[in-house]
Amino acid sequence: MAPIPLSVLDLLPRSSGSDNATALRNTIDLAQQAERFGYARYWFAEHHLNPGVLGSSPAVEIALIAGSTSTIRLGSAGVQFGHRTPLATVEEFGLVDALHPGRLDLGIGRSISRPQPTPAAGPQTAGAQRDGAKQGYLAARGGASHEEDAYTPNGLLLPKQYDISSAFSSNAVAHLLNLLQQPGAYAPDYDEQISTVLALLDGTYVSLEGLPAHAAPGEGADIQVWILGASGGSSAAVAGSKGLRFVASYHHSPSTVIDAVDAYRAAFRPSADVPEPYVAVSVDAVIAETDDEARELATGYAPWVRSIRRGEGAIAFPTPAEAAALEWTDDDRDLVRDRVLTQFVGSPETVADKLEQLRDATGASEISITTITHDHDARVRSYELIAKEWADR
Repeated sequence: MAPIPLSVLDLLPRSSGSDNATALRNTIDLAQQAERFGYARYWFAEHHLNPGVLGSSPAVEIALIAGSTSTIRLGSAGVQFGHRTPLATVEEFGLVDALHPGRLDLGIGRSISRPQPTPAAGPQTAGAQRDGAKQGYLAARGGASHEEDAYTPNGLLLPKQYDISSAFSSNAVAHLLNLLQQPGAYAPDYDEQISTVLALLDGTYVSLEGLPAHAAPGEGADIQVWILGASGGSSAAVAGSKGLRFVASYHHSPSTVIDAVDAYRAAFRPSADVPEPYVAVSVDAVIAETDDEARELATGYAPWVRSIRRGEGAIAFPTPAEAAALEWTDDDRDLVRDRVLTQFVGSPETVADKLEQLRDATGASEISITTITHDHDARVRSYELIAKEWADR
């Protein structure tokens, strides 16, 4: 089987001992190198309140990178629609598209949001708002967990999923929403949000009251719309029913990746732009000349994931020595187990074999790789090695 395209998913990480400006310069360099290595896309995730992850605004990051590259597609994976509006997002991407036409991917995720109030329920107490926000957060991540490790027919691991509900308190989730959303704001139905995006892009938007609106910039822009999903829930259904491209996450929800792609395909209806299902699957990977060297480079991954799942925010990515000096409990190991077991680490041959396994298990049309190492040169080299090995297969 011919290799499918590879893409880059960048969280814009900051390494320990480094600063924000260096992290940004590293991202510009990696994007330029990824273009040279033949990667199809360079995507940015959106995260907030993470000291070691600077990717808080995909549209801004794309604008920073677009002028330093010329052919690689640039996009979001994804914009969080729990606190952003369709109009503002279409206009932001349309503004970048005006100078860099035909290169942008608008990937959209659900993310956390306050639950929409219902008239029968009346005003919510602060405690109810916090609990509702937490349930919204867990629903956005979604997915039925496996009680034990499972495997696809070709041997891809679908690990027992850690119960993240115990790692995030209602107060912490509500605190984040209070910072992200205007007071009293809530996210509309996700299907409605995506319909609004599509209508604004193609110039057909009309409100329920019959009032038209035209996004300028944005209307008529040649922007690909993608939907991100971690499970077989509403995101997969929306992507499929609207004939959009879909991103399934093996990198942060490996237990439910098959549920996600199956639900997307089951709901798929062809569109003019996407005549048949198109799935990209994301995966964490670290590649070096040898398996041992790659394992050394990946040492900081477990404590980095631990900091996120503890609700502390991602730490600056540690050196192997800093990571090795940290203390671990059994609960800590259980907290990160599913992520560590499904990170692809090794030589180019080792990781390419695993990518083929992931491709075959999911039927992926494309694979998006996210790699973080403390050393920037090692990170660039990781992407270079796997691109060369993949192209030679």
